[in-house]
Amino acid sequence: MKFKAVDIGKTASAATIIFNALRKAIIEGELSDGDPLRQDEIARSFNTSRIPVREAITMLEQQGLVKSVRYKGAVVATLSMEEAAEIFDFRCLLECEVIRAAVPNMTPEIIEAARGYLEAFAKAKDPMEYGDLNRMFHKTLYSASGLDYHTQVIENSMDRIDRYLRAQLVLSDGIGNSSKEHLEILEACEAGDADRAAELTRAHIADARSSLQEHLEYQEQPDTNASA
Repeated sequence: MKFKAVDIGKTASAATIIFNALRKAIIEGELSDGDPLRQDEIARSFNTSRIPVREAITMLEQQGLVKSVRYKGAVVATLSMEEAAEIFDFRCLLECEVIRAAVPNMTPEIIEAARGYLEAFAKAKDPMEYGDLNRMFHKTLYSASGLDYHTQVIENSMDRIDRYLRAQLVLSDGIGNSSKEHLEILEACEAGDADRAAELTRAHIADARSSLQEHLEYQEQPDTNASA
């Protein structure tokens, strides 16, 4: 299995460290849909017992990144088109209201920080950077809302779809489209137009949903060239 292992045999927060390492590997696509999470192998990699590994896997299950399969144990959860659509619909509702609340409180420092992430996103060459920079752009703008619980829920929702979005951005013209939409959102925030920022955010998420669904549908199409 592919993940960054560290020696944490005597670390008190072993479960949290394992959780963060596995979560990162899943989000960035190093662990793929359906990959098994073998507790013994993970425990050896981190030089610890199976107890913190089980705790970490339980936390991953609570976030929907891992599921238990009969006779197989814990595996990386697969995202269906229906689940993806539901997550995007939820994000449309929540993120619009968060940025609406954030705009009146945005400082020049927040705007400039978001602009930095926007520019870095447009110039990024490494596919692994796209997801991180995209999330940091939105997270920076949302930070002015003061709605900490809302933003944490948004982060959890992004965890479920991030690895698919990264793939979709690479395989389509997602980078160019997202950069243009990010700039429009930032300009609305800078102008203090909360309603426009909210509407642009809704449209941005809806556009990403459509593009991702097309990508997932393409993945699920049978290979007509395959031999019978």
